[in-house]
Amino acid sequence: MSGSHTDGGRHAVVVGAGIAGLAAAHRLLEHGARVTVLEASERVGGKLLPGEIAGARVDLGAESLLARRPEAVGLARAVGMADRLQPPATASAALWTRGALRPMPKGHVMGVPGTAAALAGVLSDEGLARIGRDAELPPTEIGDDVAIGAYVAERLGREVVDRLVEPLLGGVYAGDAYRISMRSAVPQLFEAARAHATLTEAVRAVQERTAAAQQAGPVFTGVAGGVGTLPLAVADSLRSHGVRVLTGTPVTELRRDPDDGWRLVAGGEVLHADAVVVAVPAPAAAGLLRAEAPGAAAELSAVEYASMALITLAYRRDEARLPEGSGFLVPPVDGRTIKAATFTSRKWGWIAEENPDLAVVRTSVGRHGETEILHRDDDELVELSRHDLKAATGLDAQPVAARVTRWDDGLPQYPVGHHARVARVREHLAGLSGLAVCGAAYDGVGVPACIASAYAAADQVQGDLRGVQELTAHPVQSLHGGAGE
Repeated sequence: MSGSHTDGGRHAVVVGAGIAGLAAAHRLLEHGARVTVLEASERVGGKLLPGEIAGARVDLGAESLLARRPEAVGLARAVGMADRLQPPATASAALWTRGALRPMPKGHVMGVPGTAAALAGVLSDEGLARIGRDAELPPTEIGDDVAIGAYVAERLGREVVDRLVEPLLGGVYAGDAYRISMRSAVPQLFEAARAHATLTEAVRAVQERTAAAQQAGPVFTGVAGGVGTLPLAVADSLRSHGVRVLTGTPVTELRRDPDDGWRLVAGGEVLHADAVVVAVPAPAAAGLLRAEAPGAAAELSAVEYASMALITLAYRRDEARLPEGSGFLVPPVDGRTIKAATFTSRKWGWIAEENPDLAVVRTSVGRHGETEILHRDDDELVELSRHDLKAATGLDAQPVAARVTRWDDGLPQYPVGHHARVARVREHLAGLSGLAVCGAAYDGVGVPACIASAYAAADQVQGDLRGVQELTAHPVQSLHGGAGE
């Protein structure tokens, strides 16, 4: 890494050591800054969390990276992880809907089909026929933003939303498709829909553009040892270049320094910085910004979050007969408890190689506004997951180990108007030189989006606004990395 810090360099402080904060620190170091990272919790990594079950290394948070964007793969390579990047061993997933596991359809953009034939086998005959009426409807005025569920239902019928758009978007945001912003969540389709008379034409235009780009290689990749090892490697690299990465050090105050720059109080210590990047979730960011940017704080206080839980189960391989593929998604309309299942040791070859006698399966529960399920204790969540897995796949073996990982307020929601809210936050901060924000609450919830946001923030506090302007114009679409992401 270029730009190891010297005592004479500008001092930049990054608040938060999730992947966004660590990426911002990495970028600031390349700019030649002297960097300090402050993290309130006792570990780095945020929503990326490595763990183990029955001796097997697994991810207990996000488990895959979008490989068609350069940011996450590039950062992994920059910190010496190139040889550990591995695509999924299988990318074929299923939908558990209408009482059966059905192959995941192809030929759609986040569940929105270009033709009725793309969803054959998943939708009823009536649902398929309804898609065909899109060509007969007058154009729909989208305006500045629209809820993707409401818009797709109006053009193609509710069944498309309920059976496919909802589970795919739910896998990314744990949210409600009828509230989620089309502009922020599926920006390519939003732009295409404004330029075409029908939605199916817009989908086909996006597909043609994607095909013309001829992006080779897998859409997603994982990391041998777990995606959760990425932030650990970034933090190690930062420390090796002289960066202070302090955990257990909550920032309790952020104020303009009367002389110049910024003054922070963290863990009883007062720090002075030329630049500050705030890389914490929206509620914590609101608290820090309230004194100097009350308008931005008010906007961030209004950002809603969804909670979820991941249930990781380990079985003896010879007792766990599973269907082919990487797992399945579950539409909420089917009334099941789990919303997805990943056949983890089948999806990631490195897990199977390291643990030939184990089969690891992961399920997820919880969506925005669906809090009752998360009040159940761990044992009950395990039993509910086992019940649904048996109904879907026939798997009835006793697991040799089980782990429940709860992500309270883990996923920011992107309702209609999210894009405008983020723009207002940045407008409120525009007059405060040397201050920027980044993370999942702004331009996309996936790992590459968080890193892109971090790089833009690091550049912004150096006076370069191009990255922020690009993200404002083109948010990063966060795709679903197969079943159970």
